[in-house]
Amino acid sequence: MKTNYSPGILSVIPLFYVGWADSVLGPSEQQLIIEKINNMPHLSTEDKTLLQSWTDQNNPPSEEVFKNWIHSLKLHKGDWAGAQKDSLIHLGLVMAQKANKDGDFVKNEKVFAALKELELVLGVEEQLNSEILSQTINPGKKSKEKQEVTPFSADQITDLLDAHNQELIRKIKSLISDPYFHNTAEHRRDKKVYRQRILDQAIKIADHKISFYPFPKEFDGHLDPEATTVIFETLALGDISLLIKFGVQFGLFGGSLHMLGTQKHHDKYMKDMMTLDLPGCFAMTETGHGSNVRNLETTATYDAVTDEFIVHSPSLQAGKEYIGNALHSRMAVVFAQLIVDEEQHGVHALLVPLRDKDHNELPGITIKDNGYKMGLNGVDNGKIWFDKVRIPRENLLDKYGAVDSKGNYSSPIKKSSKRFFTMLGALVQGRVSIAMAANSNAKKALTTAIRYALKRRQFSQTEGKEETLILDYPNHQKRLFSRLARTYAYHFGLQTLRNKFVHKKTDADIRKVESLAAGLKALASWHATDTIQECREACGGKGYLSENGFSDMKADTDIFTTFEGDNHVLLQLVAKGLLTEFRSEFSDGGFMSIVRYLGGRIGTSITEQNPYAIRNTSAEHLLDKEFHLAAFEYMENKLLYSLANRMQNYIKKRIDPNITYAKVQNHMVSLAKASIENFCLKEFYKAIEQLKDMELKKGMERIARLYALDYIHENRGFFLENDYISGNKSKAIRKQIEYLHSKIRPLAKVYVDGFDIPDDLLDAQII
Repeated sequence: MKTNYSPGILSVIPLFYVGWADSVLGPSEQQLIIEKINNMPHLSTEDKTLLQSWTDQNNPPSEEVFKNWIHSLKLHKGDWAGAQKDSLIHLGLVMAQKANKDGDFVKNEKVFAALKELELVLGVEEQLNSEILSQTINPGKKSKEKQEVTPFSADQITDLLDAHNQELIRKIKSLISDPYFHNTAEHRRDKKVYRQRILDQAIKIADHKISFYPFPKEFDGHLDPEATTVIFETLALGDISLLIKFGVQFGLFGGSLHMLGTQKHHDKYMKDMMTLDLPGCFAMTETGHGSNVRNLETTATYDAVTDEFIVHSPSLQAGKEYIGNALHSRMAVVFAQLIVDEEQHGVHALLVPLRDKDHNELPGITIKDNGYKMGLNGVDNGKIWFDKVRIPRENLLDKYGAVDSKGNYSSPIKKSSKRFFTMLGALVQGRVSIAMAANSNAKKALTTAIRYALKRRQFSQTEGKEETLILDYPNHQKRLFSRLARTYAYHFGLQTLRNKFVHKKTDADIRKVESLAAGLKALASWHATDTIQECREACGGKGYLSENGFSDMKADTDIFTTFEGDNHVLLQLVAKGLLTEFRSEFSDGGFMSIVRYLGGRIGTSITEQNPYAIRNTSAEHLLDKEFHLAAFEYMENKLLYSLANRMQNYIKKRIDPNITYAKVQNHMVSLAKASIENFCLKEFYKAIEQLKDMELKKGMERIARLYALDYIHENRGFFLENDYISGNKSKAIRKQIEYLHSKIRPLAKVYVDGFDIPDDLLDAQII
């Protein structure tokens, strides 16, 4: 173990040790640290070189180096005493003096001042205490502020929510909290300036190898889909333009290259894509065809004479629309109708170069800026047209459909419809990620609004007394706590979705993930939009100020309801999926067996639908999870049964199945919503059952009960119409909701602090 560091190095080790405690040095920190090191009068050239190497985020100090630091600190623990015991600089100088008895620089005021500047840059002043030098040193974890005594702590909630991904989540939060990633209103005002900043920040993210997680280990990646979604979910706490830039480059462009391409594509492009040396975009959506990907107009026609594909936009409406990264990209993954020997094989993806290395558009390429948008002006969205652009045959991403040198088309999936959905299914990670990002922003908005409500006072409930905290008003609790409960419920639903996405194996698994991802993306994005607006209003005029974050959050996340598919279209896909497992074709005689099967499901779920249960208003019953689970299950099954029954009646009248779907469209959306809410409640209660700490368990049960009762009350029209509850029971549910608000109120700060969002990322002056 190395212990023979020079006196100069020893003088800095305490600062470096604590400075690296969060395992991440941001770009701004790194630059300033190097500057301070170079200005230290007592360091040799060799000392400066070594210290600078310890600031390199791409090659951070190894575990052995950390052990050397700890060993050096412990060797001098006994010498660190006196009035300056809490001074890291004092400890470093004591260590240096012991290593060099002459200690010429130890009492030099300029040396002390230089070390003081480094201490301030690292932000570690007075952070070292006796625990640092104890046997329980943990260089990877920062200490948190002392919290007031509560039945359970915010840290316990964070441990529950972040589970085994805590280290990665903390690393991302620490990185994007760096001032380098802070974009001011002035930066945002000019889209050209803003876009360049976002591009530079995305490159810096790639420098830290955050972009490497989704990709194969042979390219220094991790091939870790779970970590990939965790990164996206956490980046969403920062600037959303950076999040989307990251998502387009590494999720859509990189994901297509990885999931739809084969080894030849990986070898040629993967590394440059991962480092952003090859900026790319994902050109699927067309002006004339948004969600209807199957009928895209762009064509890719094989020319056997030149062994090339000719990519062409046959009309103005065939232009690729709203393409993120269009202005910065040198290459696009283009989705087009593949035509070989005059036979059309459906939509496939091809790599089409857009610009040369000097960023000049290539022949046949036309790109136009979409201009300013409601939000996300740091993302360079554009329109792209192709005028008979020729590309090599090898540029076809051919995992699911290939053309050989003789012009023969082949695919491992013979059925064209299955091939189409398999190609799109390979990109389902986008919907999973957007859903998680949406919920991250709901957490962010609630944290700001609830923390503000715990300091803002308005009016007085008793004359002559201090004005009342606005969170003590029942109406304010109703506005925020119900949304808090839903945010928690969606978190656990999304955690399960992530787990299913990571471990999917069979076709049935894949279909389930696709359905859940579509439904949760829709509900989570709508929830985020609603929550951000309500939290903005709950902060009054202060919430309207840009300095408090709601304006950017609202503008930047609003598009989530449209990203990765329109929410109403996605919910129809969910409903179709619920019917698919027992539907073959509506025209055959087997459909009545489906109706009977569904009737059986309904019959088993309404055993509690008797006169006593309908009118039971006792608190014990209303707060019982079995009542909640049964009610949610009943609503889903009842909607499924009535939907199937309606469709059967239309088919009896010989109405075309496509027209039938159109007639029941609203019914399908209601069913899909009920199904996803039911899924989230089940997963929430499952997570609670696993908890060992009884106080934390009680705290989470309150939130789950509020989510359940609030949803039942919100849909009381359905339950009353179907005689599932009585009018008196509906009133009793409302009273229990108010009771739960009063129980949650004393722990409101703990519930939002459990989201563990750093103040630098909240970026709200009012808190």
